[in-house]
Amino acid sequence: MEAELRTIRDKVGAGRRLSEEDALALYRSRDLISVGEMADFANRRKNGDRVYFIVNRHINPTNICVNRCRFCAFSKTKGEPLAYTMTMEEVLRRAEEAQAQKATELHIVGGLHPDLPFDFYLAMLGTLRERFPSMHLQAFTAVEIDYFAKLTGLPLDEVIRRLKEAGLGSLPGGGAEIFAPEVRNRICPEKISGDRWLEVMEAVHAAGLRSNATMLYGHVETPESRVDHLRRLRELQDRTGGFQSFIPLAFHPKNTQIAKGYTTGLEDLLALAVARLYLDNFAHVKSFWIMVGPKLAQISLHFGVNDIDGTVVEERITHAAGAQAGQEMTVSELVTMIRQAGRVPVERDTLYRVVREWPEGSA
Repeated sequence: MEAELRTIRDKVGAGRRLSEEDALALYRSRDLISVGEMADFANRRKNGDRVYFIVNRHINPTNICVNRCRFCAFSKTKGEPLAYTMTMEEVLRRAEEAQAQKATELHIVGGLHPDLPFDFYLAMLGTLRERFPSMHLQAFTAVEIDYFAKLTGLPLDEVIRRLKEAGLGSLPGGGAEIFAPEVRNRICPEKISGDRWLEVMEAVHAAGLRSNATMLYGHVETPESRVDHLRRLRELQDRTGGFQSFIPLAFHPKNTQIAKGYTTGLEDLLALAVARLYLDNFAHVKSFWIMVGPKLAQISLHFGVNDIDGTVVEERITHAAGAQAGQEMTVSELVTMIRQAGRVPVERDTLYRVVREWPEGSA
């Protein structure tokens, strides 16, 4: 293993692309410090000391979903206790709160509701854009986009065109889980395939919209299926360049149908570091503090991470599965977290344009 790491270190130093075998060796390594040093080096070469965050607000319009994925604690069946669907007024109230907090982004994802028509989503985007033109609308996973196509019978590119026309600015990147069919069939057999997720994202990028990409880890997947997932993301990014950031999502087992413990700090830091090293065509790797907790998110800034998401305010999906982190962070808390790690805090908008920077020594 030491010889393998030396070979990988030479590749990283020379800026050469890693192979799937290299990524597998990194996942299996327990020399976390060596892997972290390589990831930190790769990140600093790409991003210097800057660490990004965003002032955003999550809105989950409904948890009612025709799919009942085994890993998901958020989704409910219509009529079930705790099932909900927000009215347009409730959505707008949350957007008003976000504007008062100087948010630049609304992050909107939800369940696949059996009764809401496509026009509801178009109207929601249109109303939000009209009322709050300064806020970017990052909305809908590839799974939701595919569902809209099924609902309407429209071609995928027409669905995306109509959403973009209504105000859609970018996609958050959820629903990817793990692409490998043998794993996907165990955790979310009703969900679209990994091939379809990639197809939707390729169409989104072709329409001129950017997106993020995710991977759910820590359930029943294998190191091999993780590497396969990363390989397919890297290949699509080579073709389109449309992914902005990669976000590994740690599985939370509470209230799900998968009997599994929580991920360890070792798993979480390796997931982030390996992503930075293997996904050489992704500018940003994000440690979502809601998922891994603020302390580990801070440490991850030395393991290849250059983004810790944002203020969030109201997060329901991970908290339904037992997330221990809070649901909100202030700008001051995020800036302090980044500064204490010896990095430069940068508030960004959704498209990574700088809103404000806190250089060393600034107030």
